[in-house]
Amino acid sequence: MNKTKIIATIGPSSTDKEVIKELMLNGLDVVRLNLSHADYSFCVDIIEKVNELNKELNMNVAIMLDTVGPEIRTLKFINGEAQLHASELVKIVKEEVIGDKNAFSINIPQAIDGVKHNTIIKLDDGKIELKVVDKTTDYLVCEVLNDGIIRDGKSVNMECSKIDIPFINQKDREDVKFANMMNVDFLALSFVSSSDDILEINDILIELENDHISIIAKVENEKAIEELDEIIRVSDGVMVARGDLGVEIPLERIPGIQKLIINKCHLNGKVSIVATELLSSMENTLRPTRAEVSDIANAVIDGVDAVMLSGETTVGQHPVLALQMMEKVIKSAEENIDYIDLLSKAMRTEKQDSTGLIAHSVADCANRLKAKAIVVPTISGYSARKMSRFRPSCPILALSPDINTVKSLALNFGVYARKTDEFNSFDKIIKTSISKAIDFLELEENDKIIITGGYPLKEVKHTNFMKIEEI
Repeated sequence: MNKTKIIATIGPSSTDKEVIKELMLNGLDVVRLNLSHADYSFCVDIIEKVNELNKELNMNVAIMLDTVGPEIRTLKFINGEAQLHASELVKIVKEEVIGDKNAFSINIPQAIDGVKHNTIIKLDDGKIELKVVDKTTDYLVCEVLNDGIIRDGKSVNMECSKIDIPFINQKDREDVKFANMMNVDFLALSFVSSSDDILEINDILIELENDHISIIAKVENEKAIEELDEIIRVSDGVMVARGDLGVEIPLERIPGIQKLIINKCHLNGKVSIVATELLSSMENTLRPTRAEVSDIANAVIDGVDAVMLSGETTVGQHPVLALQMMEKVIKSAEENIDYIDLLSKAMRTEKQDSTGLIAHSVADCANRLKAKAIVVPTISGYSARKMSRFRPSCPILALSPDINTVKSLALNFGVYARKTDEFNSFDKIIKTSISKAIDFLELEENDKIIITGGYPLKEVKHTNFMKIEEI
């Protein structure tokens, strides 16, 4: 049972209900829907399928919605794509046209105004590069520097284009309202550059009276790195979105930034996610490269909460195989995690309150006693998140009567949440915890578990007990 969670983006290769089912059965924790490429009808269809499968399989796979954000992207092409060839010319036009190899449009046409001659424009996370050779008030003329296929809704990075794009536009507001209506669990915000961006979205959720959706900040530019501490402070988690980040900053800086973000999130008790090209070779082949396997393993050993598949499961030929490979690599890498070191790091920055001190004691005891599980009855999920921060070597079984709480824990390292009945007595907490642990882990006689939480559950807002049980 792996502790590092897996997010998979759903797209053309994985829309079939049977494919989604296979992904769920093979270790998928969170389904991601990217609004840069998916419309509302597509999202509704996938969310309904996931909800049906959750009931059918008695699972709690969560939903993440990824916003478009203030990013320049291509508009539509004839048949969805165009083949660009090196040395040929292509126009980027302000007028909205259906694109082809000769000309295409972008979603923020005024961005053209700030571009200078000889600027290098990077398409689709830098897969294709163009050089501006001529310019008018209505279009740019660009020389294609390398062969490639450009598709609908792909990123366009214009290094010299400095325009003031508001973080939230009307489309973003509608997207947040849609997320609220569909009761999604996570909202991943693209191109966050400051804590104010996150607070703007949070204000909208407050207006909608939604206290369930967790906000994940995607770090994709230099400004976000500069403001990282404040961004972590006001968000529920951070995604290292290496695609756009690798276009904005030198590639050689990304590994260090990734480690920095994972560490800071861990010390602050926030979720960390590593995304982009983890298994990109498996879009077309049956096996990953050795470098990809090492990449995933290093993120896991560093203590990341979750890793994400994008193209591998949206347009790749082998979405289920890619997820199975991810699961295998995680399982092997977790054997090399230094749980004692992660526990020590977390304790050095922990508040000196009862929840933190008990959580630390529980994790330490679990490691020393080689406990098979830590069971955490919880209403809000707070105690389970705190336990996750201390990175115990055994799984954390969170039990809650609230399905929203159960799904909100889908990204936390080592936490496996299950819905249960209301707890109306301490005896019931203990009996239910033991019963659920036996069912969940197939425990044997003399196995040890540790039960921890706050009692009475609805009255106490902090952890106030731990109990060691031997089966």
